[in-house]
Amino acid sequence: MEQAERKGRDADIVLSVQGLKKRIGKRQIIQGITFDVRAGEIFGFLGPNGAGKTTTIRMLVGLIAPTEGSIHVCGYDVFKQHEQALQYVGCIVENPELYPYLTGWENLEQFARMLPGVGQRRIHEVVEIVGMDARIHDKVKTYSLGMRQRLGIAQALLNDPKLLILDEPTNGLDPQGIKELREFIRRLSETGLSLFVSSHLLSEIQQLCDRVAIISRGEVIQVGEVEALVDQKQTTVVWTVSPPETALQVLQASPYAEGQGMSVDESLAEAGTPAARIIVQLPDEAIPLLTRQLVEAGVELHGIERKNPTLEDLFLLLTEGERIG
Repeated sequence: MEQAERKGRDADIVLSVQGLKKRIGKRQIIQGITFDVRAGEIFGFLGPNGAGKTTTIRMLVGLIAPTEGSIHVCGYDVFKQHEQALQYVGCIVENPELYPYLTGWENLEQFARMLPGVGQRRIHEVVEIVGMDARIHDKVKTYSLGMRQRLGIAQALLNDPKLLILDEPTNGLDPQGIKELREFIRRLSETGLSLFVSSHLLSEIQQLCDRVAIISRGEVIQVGEVEALVDQKQTTVVWTVSPPETALQVLQASPYAEGQGMSVDESLAEAGTPAARIIVQLPDEAIPLLTRQLVEAGVELHGIERKNPTLEDLFLLLTEGERIG
């Protein structure tokens, strides 16, 4: 029974990365990365520029060999069973490579010639999937960046992959382009396709992905569902109070605030008001109790702002402030 359950779980894993390391000369670029990508999920790979994201992706698709570790796609070893593994993968590393003086359709025809069994019917299908019917016969040099990104995705979908790898897909896009691409990626996942999305943009990963691996200095420091990771952080509460001295005494005396960071923003006082903002991390259940205690102590409450934790909060906590967009 236990073995059957394990096989069932394994069948849901499209990409399995175990103990992946990469050393160039004496420098250890990738420190031992392990994660799985499940069928039909959007998996985020989050880290600052230079953290090792693109190096990892190049290993995932067999462009460079790891020093140690293994990569399996749909059960096939990427290096020992290269062709079998990569038949299930579509990928855009950095920017899609396109012929600007050909039309979108002609570009797809060129790439289709390199794939066995991919003909006009499949080209029609991917054009419809990416929603480019109206412009597919225009030259690529007339396309916006967002349209080029879609054509690149159409190219990556030609072989009907189980896994689509996108490296920084929103780079250079304007806000509208980012929104459209996000919605498009979500629709792709609803068809059962697994997506591996690399990004240094915290907000994009939080809005788009089901699960995320956070990478810092070539090492994955946490993997999990986005909501569950965010929930690890306590709520940040901003109290706007007067007098702030009395409020600080009440908050500092609370066992809920013990050991938590607390800061005072006195910019309101500089503007001629006696109020100040006190910022503290607290569990949700402490907020009504402390509100009552502050009022009983004669503190005037001008405002209470509850700031929901974000992936950025978690990243900064885990990496001790490593720079990220």
